[in-house]
Amino acid sequence: MLTVLHAADFHLDAPFRALSPQEAQRRRAGLRQGVERLAELARAAGADLALLAGDLLDSQQPYPETLEALPRALGRFPCPVVIAPGNHDYYAPASPYARPIWPENVHIFTTQTVASLPFSALGVTVYGCAFTSPAREDDPLAGFTAPRDGTLALGVFHGEVDSRGGQYAPIAPESLAHSGLAYAALGHVHAPRLCPDAPAPWAYSGCLQGRGFDELGEKGCCLVTLDEGGVRDLAFRPIPGPRYYERSLDLTGLDPAEAVRAALDGVGVEDTLRLTLTGEAEALDLPALERLGAGVCATLELRDETRPPRDPWARLEEDTLTGHFLREMARRLETAAPAERPRLERALTYGLAALEGREAPR
Repeated sequence: MLTVLHAADFHLDAPFRALSPQEAQRRRAGLRQGVERLAELARAAGADLALLAGDLLDSQQPYPETLEALPRALGRFPCPVVIAPGNHDYYAPASPYARPIWPENVHIFTTQTVASLPFSALGVTVYGCAFTSPAREDDPLAGFTAPRDGTLALGVFHGEVDSRGGQYAPIAPESLAHSGLAYAALGHVHAPRLCPDAPAPWAYSGCLQGRGFDELGEKGCCLVTLDEGGVRDLAFRPIPGPRYYERSLDLTGLDPAEAVRAALDGVGVEDTLRLTLTGEAEALDLPALERLGAGVCATLELRDETRPPRDPWARLEEDTLTGHFLREMARRLETAAPAERPRLERALTYGLAALEGREAPR
């Protein structure tokens, strides 16, 4: 059995422009720490091989701290590490990947055409290629089929699985299907997507850490178990680190402070939560509510979309269609069985909104 760790899209030295300089610096240090955590997982899982599918660096000019930390962390993997540079960290004569700073266990693809790296001790051949500029519109797997040479064929590529084309190495699904690969480790898409039952199994591991509200939830890597017959297990494994969450909270009938405290349940001290407050509520003290996140999470961001409470029976006595509707609903509620009341109360809410031309409550 062979255990492969697949990760991508570290985006080390991302600028974090929306944050203060001090917070941005802290987050960049956290991204570097994420690679150390990945090395720890590789050791704990007994990985035989690591496939890193590009955009490990966010640009061609990383900080010196990163060019010290990344090779050091990769050198701590207990196995060979294979890198396929992406559109952010493309290979070029002056790129960091061309410098003599990488440990002996690290192997880097340097050409746009698919090349091979045999690992005879593992019975594996890894196929991959590199971006050599910030964009490429060709399918790197077009016309490629791994030779049947008795080794297990694995691939590592940075690109987007899309038959419509694009600027970032669009890989047609049929190219993957005819590649002859036992597994293709892909990068570029920041959300995990696992396709173990495809003709040639493939996956996006997603990014290593979320950097904003467009990268929500758990982030991490994939662990793949293979034998001579191909993939036996493919699983996403989260890596500890800051996470972004976005939730909605209906405050109707609730104490705002208690409701916000409850919404913080399960959010970690490194995490950022954006909470959209909806429903009916009296005027909210947002700064006071946001302070409830202190010591619980890194940042609590509140958005107030509540509306003032209103009496649904205020127009009960009107000689209008609305008044007639309210009187009929009052009569039905008065005689309804307890199990029937929730349905009638929802009908009251939606019916009144429709009669008054308001948006239906969500």
